[in-house]
Amino acid sequence: MKVRKYFRGSGRVLAFVFIASVIWLLFDMAALRLSINDVNSQLLKEIIVKQRAAAKQQATKRTHLVNRVGFKQSIQKVDLDLETELKLSNKGDKKVNDVNKKLTKFDPAIKDNEFNKNIEYKKSGVNKLGDGKAVGIIKRNNENESNKSKPAKVQASYTKTPIGTIAQVVLKNGSDGTDIHVKQGMQKQHASELTKSGLLQNAPRKIPADVPNMTKAPSGAQEEKMQNPDKKFEDKASHDNMQLEKQHNHSKERTQLPNMVKSDKEHLKDNDKILNLLDRRYLNKSDPAIVKHQVQPTMKAAVPQRVEIKGNSSSARKSSMHLVMQVDMTQSPRDSDAVGQFGLAAVVPKDKQEEMLRRWNEGHFNVYLSEQIPVDRAIPDTRPQTCLESLVHDDLPTTSVIFCFVDEVWSTLLRSVHSVLNRSPPHLLKEIILVDDFSSKDYLKDNLDIYMSQFPKVRIIRLKERQGLIRARLAGAAIATGKVLTFLDSHIECNVGWLEPLLERVYTDRRKVACPVIEVISDKDMSYVLVDNFQRGIFKWPLVFGWSTLSEEVIKRDKMKDSDPIRCPVMAGGLFSIDRQYFYELGTYDPGLDVWGGENMEISFKIWMCGGEIEIIPCSRVGHIFRSENPYKFPKNKQKTVERNLARVAEVWLDEYKEQFYGHGYHHLLDKSIDVGNLTDQIQLRQKLKCKSFRWYLENVYPEMDAPLVRAQGLIFNLGARKCLALEKGVLSFDVCDLSKQSQLFNHTWMRHLQQQQSCIGVRERESVVLEPCDITKPNLRWLHKSLILSSDLVDHLIVEHLPKRTCLEAGAQTGCLILSVCDPGSQFQKWQFTHYYTQ
Repeated sequence: MKVRKYFRGSGRVLAFVFIASVIWLLFDMAALRLSINDVNSQLLKEIIVKQRAAAKQQATKRTHLVNRVGFKQSIQKVDLDLETELKLSNKGDKKVNDVNKKLTKFDPAIKDNEFNKNIEYKKSGVNKLGDGKAVGIIKRNNENESNKSKPAKVQASYTKTPIGTIAQVVLKNGSDGTDIHVKQGMQKQHASELTKSGLLQNAPRKIPADVPNMTKAPSGAQEEKMQNPDKKFEDKASHDNMQLEKQHNHSKERTQLPNMVKSDKEHLKDNDKILNLLDRRYLNKSDPAIVKHQVQPTMKAAVPQRVEIKGNSSSARKSSMHLVMQVDMTQSPRDSDAVGQFGLAAVVPKDKQEEMLRRWNEGHFNVYLSEQIPVDRAIPDTRPQTCLESLVHDDLPTTSVIFCFVDEVWSTLLRSVHSVLNRSPPHLLKEIILVDDFSSKDYLKDNLDIYMSQFPKVRIIRLKERQGLIRARLAGAAIATGKVLTFLDSHIECNVGWLEPLLERVYTDRRKVACPVIEVISDKDMSYVLVDNFQRGIFKWPLVFGWSTLSEEVIKRDKMKDSDPIRCPVMAGGLFSIDRQYFYELGTYDPGLDVWGGENMEISFKIWMCGGEIEIIPCSRVGHIFRSENPYKFPKNKQKTVERNLARVAEVWLDEYKEQFYGHGYHHLLDKSIDVGNLTDQIQLRQKLKCKSFRWYLENVYPEMDAPLVRAQGLIFNLGARKCLALEKGVLSFDVCDLSKQSQLFNHTWMRHLQQQQSCIGVRERESVVLEPCDITKPNLRWLHKSLILSSDLVDHLIVEHLPKRTCLEAGAQTGCLILSVCDPGSQFQKWQFTHYYTQ
């Protein structure tokens, strides 16, 4: 009965509505489920179509393949049945996942778009050559799984152009319709140079038409003499091939070595012995005391593609240009499973942890792992995609690469040198100069001489006493014969195509100083890590170097691409190329700078203010081990050495802004009257070069820098007296606040002065307030205020800096004059406010 009464009258209506709603909801859910399945099926179809289209598009751009962990694996081009895949999509999420797995198995780009894929292609009769290219931050959470996978074969189509012939294709310039003749092939002199250097040693006499236009060959000795790159040659394939064969045979005779390979057990027994060092090469594991014949790595030699621009040419000197050469002798490494190969992270075994920690201080990075990694390991090509299409002039200047080191770790020094030898066009690399700044390690003496004797382009000079990085670089530059000086640190790895973009910028304007993008080699696991795009070097007070990314507004405003050069206010200092003659016109480094520190600031300010430019070139990439501290010792105290160098830079180049340098923590340099040395020559050099002011530098080169000349300025208002401080006729008093009165306007300077014109408020020995001529060396004229005060309850006070007890400036309530009292957080007569604050 109780239930029936709920279904009487309006209850029946409600019940009917409820039941109808439930039935409608069930039908609606069923329809929604069918709709979702249709949407999923259509979405999956669109995704697969886009993926296949993207894969085909990639197949038309690149030649070699690189997967997400480097370029160890290849992929296989497989045609999947699209309709079959779509049918599977209707059987639930499990089937969809199976399709995705099947796709990513053959094409890692579908799963991870961080690396562009590179395959050989055939388009318009032009056979382009390229290298693997990483475009994103390397993720290493599944490196171990990737290392275990086996490489698959690459299926690709291509067009063959035999060496010595020229395939010419006429393209249209989009801007003015000018014909651009793309000549693919290799001039005789370039082929000869590459053959001498070992890049084309296995060139056959006759090359079938179905073979890609590249040659794998073992590395050979570096050539010593270069031919004229502008020399004409006969365009006959048979003649050039015969020349290549002769050069190949000659190079092969020069580079043949006896087989002296030892097993791991044998070299462990003989690790204290050096056998026949003059005839054998060092072991790949970087041990200077072990000798072993090295199996020569092979490479894929990129044939430079010639481009001749007709009509209106924008080139600086000559119109003949070519694509950046993809020189990399480690592209097909001898041991693909070696520790750290392809720039991957290495792991220290548990039983070697103690040895790793014990040896850390040898270089302040993981020295143990470094010695397990090949000295010529392969690393991923991290350049932006558009860099592969960059053109450089044929007649680029030669360069001398200068490494300065002191007690450098053996393996990192060798890896630095090998990366330059293996990834630099031989005709541009004039020499490598190693400057030993009086190292104490035995392995850097005779052992290093013997090892480097196999490379004719490597020269070693040794300083008879410790000079420091700055003077060591000057010693290397003094004997350099290349037209361009390239300075590199001794713990780096140059990437593919690193050199030509740097030389191109110097070639187009001799006053440009070109810096590579400095990427990171981890000090812990020795992995090669990419950096963000659009980064540049800057400084913050007190002349501290740092990195900053360009804002999105600037990038959009200037329509910048990730391959465009970036104006750099301050270079890092360790890696750059500069015209040798221009380097000396600038006066080189300041020879008065000691050892290390501040030299990058000095030369950066000098370049910009005296008519030059500094640019970071994104198409040039060099990895660098960033260490927490310097492993070598300073002849004097390190801190004092760096502080003295920076003070010397400030005195010569900062003009009125030098007070900001001292005011950001270097007051003690003035108190101790530090001797910065004679500055006469540097000041006269600046006048001779007609250099601009530091204010010009801040306004035109680094406008983002916040550099007010004072900390605060305007009226000084006392909260207790409700009046403002005034200085009239040499007398301090209080008056009704008026911004129009000059007598009430004061500055709180970076030297912490309360200053009006040339007069400053100070304290005498009897703790009385006085007026004195301003002098940045006198501590009794300094007042702490706002951010200079650590105590939060005294930030509005003016505290005397040099007195041992906290003494504050106070407005006398009875006398109306200034007095000194013990600081009281609650006293309103001790609280002061400026009209304008430029720093808090």
